[in-house]
Amino acid sequence: MRARLGYLLFGAIVFIGLIIPPPRVTGTLDNPTLVPQAGRRPERRPRPKGAAAEQSGEKKPATQQKKPPVVQAPPEQAIQLEAKLVTVPVVVFDKKGNLFTKLKKENFAVYEDNVRQEIVTFAGEEAPLTMVMLIEYSRIIQWIRYEVINPAGIFITRFMKPGDYIAIVAFDIRPKVLVDFTNNPGELLNAVNILIRNLPAFSEANLYDALKFVLEGGTVDGEEYGGLAQVKGRTSVLLIATGIDTFSRINYDQARKIVANAGVPIYIIGVGELAYILAEPYLSGPQRLTFLQAQNALRTFAESSGGRFYSVRFQGALPSVLNSISTMMRYQYVLGYTPSTPRKKGKKHKITVLVDVNGDGKPDNKQLEVQYRRFYIEPKDDAK
Repeated sequence: MRARLGYLLFGAIVFIGLIIPPPRVTGTLDNPTLVPQAGRRPERRPRPKGAAAEQSGEKKPATQQKKPPVVQAPPEQAIQLEAKLVTVPVVVFDKKGNLFTKLKKENFAVYEDNVRQEIVTFAGEEAPLTMVMLIEYSRIIQWIRYEVINPAGIFITRFMKPGDYIAIVAFDIRPKVLVDFTNNPGELLNAVNILIRNLPAFSEANLYDALKFVLEGGTVDGEEYGGLAQVKGRTSVLLIATGIDTFSRINYDQARKIVANAGVPIYIIGVGELAYILAEPYLSGPQRLTFLQAQNALRTFAESSGGRFYSVRFQGALPSVLNSISTMMRYQYVLGYTPSTPRKKGKKHKITVLVDVNGDGKPDNKQLEVQYRRFYIEPKDDAK
């Protein structure tokens, strides 16, 4: 009897939206109401449009053409599309967790399928961020939504720097662009506060679809967005989620391949363990397995992308975790090479990065922790 009551209580917590409809509020995820910010007008970093919009050649309506022009970022930071170059973001630590920040191109060697590749592009200095905050906003996190959303607010207030461009995308049954790339902290915080004040509308959390949208792009509310995989330079995703996926159109394997191919490191704050701790006394065997699988999926996404996974159980750990994430994002080395190995659509290519920190000609990977994407799969469609 006690086990049955526990099961019913957990079901009521996680899927309460199926029983009690949320109160009507303004500024929901589907229709966010952003309060105008005082002070300077934010600069907008243009998003690359998807291939469909570029090929259609359609002109914007006259009402859109009369809008003030978007303020462009400096030429050296402008977003550009990449076609053939394979980018490999790399972060290098010693065994004590100290970050190496002054390495040169000569300190790295990149291999694809055990064949050494020429590094044709290299970025090693601290640089501003172009990143997307991807936040779960479903009824699964309704009772811990502050713990889910709070990391975004902390990052904006403590770790955002001039020159950073950040977008906020929330997802439930589908992704929603709350704020496109901007360098205005007030506008970003306004979106975060809207998420805190309101209640999630849907029980679904389609994480895999949201990752595909952020990385590859797609159409939302009739507007087409290009993904971060099309952006040149330092890019990152800060994902804050439980890791549970309900009814995505793509499956886990497809999502993992997209993450690995994008060349965009994903830094993940998993809140599933916190939810698990709160509900653990009331969980049955299959439900415990769901949380464990979600944790493993998030860890795999982080490792496949060259990012890092953090499972946060206490609010007090967030500042140090976010400080580490910010440092890794800013000081990651971005290596680029044009593959010299034979190409075949759909083929998986293994990537190996060797690091020689002292310049003696011998790799020091055994004494280091080197964080980078481990493989990519040759696209089956050349248009992608």
